[in-house]
Amino acid sequence: MKKLMILGASYSQLPLYEAARKLGVHTIAVSTPGDWPGFSAADESSFTDISDPEAVLRAAEEYQIDGITTCCLDTGVKAIGYVCEKLGIKGLSARAGEISSDKYKMKEAFLQGGVNCARHICIRSREELEAALDELRFPVIVKAVDLMGSRGIFRCITKEEARTYYGETMAATKKDYCLLEEFIEGKILGCEAMISDGKLLYCLPNNIEAYQSYVPTPIGHSVPYRKQKKLGAEVERQVGLAIKAVGLDNCPVNCDLIEKDDRIYVIEITGRAGATCLPEMVGLYYGINYYEAIVRLALDMEPEKMFREDAPHQANLSRILTSETTGIVKEIHNENVRSDDIYDLSFNIEPGDVVRRYENGRDRLGQVILTGSDLDACEKRLTQVLSKINIEFTL
Repeated sequence: MKKLMILGASYSQLPLYEAARKLGVHTIAVSTPGDWPGFSAADESSFTDISDPEAVLRAAEEYQIDGITTCCLDTGVKAIGYVCEKLGIKGLSARAGEISSDKYKMKEAFLQGGVNCARHICIRSREELEAALDELRFPVIVKAVDLMGSRGIFRCITKEEARTYYGETMAATKKDYCLLEEFIEGKILGCEAMISDGKLLYCLPNNIEAYQSYVPTPIGHSVPYRKQKKLGAEVERQVGLAIKAVGLDNCPVNCDLIEKDDRIYVIEITGRAGATCLPEMVGLYYGINYYEAIVRLALDMEPEKMFREDAPHQANLSRILTSETTGIVKEIHNENVRSDDIYDLSFNIEPGDVVRRYENGRDRLGQVILTGSDLDACEKRLTQVLSKINIEFTL
């Protein structure tokens, strides 16, 4: 029986454990101690910090694994590359894992690889911040290089804002530097892909619904991409350049981009499947269980066979549920009835839980995933579904 180490044990990784179990794969959940559901879902558990490549390697050697993977979080990507290279198993290279985990190194790789991206400067002190503020055009973004879910990232329209948010960013990051970069004002979009032995198994641009916080934060995705005919080929070209620049191979790919005046820019790319219902989006579009494809890729079990030429290309839409207020959940009212076009409607909260006004991915209340005849039908149906959900709070 093959052994697969899965980094992360939160609800986001649960479908990965389930997919591995259905394939007859023995799973080892890796995370720091806590009440994580993945520990119950896995066959074995290792209480290990997934941000520590050496510690993950020791655990991988102890359990004699055949593969290692994750989904929906960045924290373990560096360790995956390190372990794959040290043990000679299929997956990221150590270099690609390192670059994927540091947005500064990523942006430098983009420049060398001819990828369209925003102008940026690495900042290690307030003196360097002041010099950079005189060089870059506003608005700018102060950005932590090692965090996910839009944490430690702030859009600034004045120098004073940049000075304030620099302190907040440096308090959040584990690095002694951050990025200052020009903010490209345009329409954000995404692209999911998977690469195996240098071959792209698929490449799927998608629309992003953004929540306007300190920076636009994805709270939903949909396919097909509305500008596929006009810009789809350029999206795929830029994603291909970014993949090559970072050195990604034998991994899922998650890429954030922005379109301005019909020009595509890459924001960032990483060697793991995206969050915010993206694996479900890919699975519905191609008529497969995408989590199974991730497992198969990590264990070299021919994932390419899952991406058939006769795939249904099912239009679908996902949206996470958010709150405009901070408070305690009193009641959850959901008047929606089961329907074939509601793929998922679930909540991450229950009465008594404390929730925050939405700022980033950690503040989600639940999710809705819908299918339809086309994208317009999905969006119309979303309005109906959301109108039948009411969450009461006590402030």
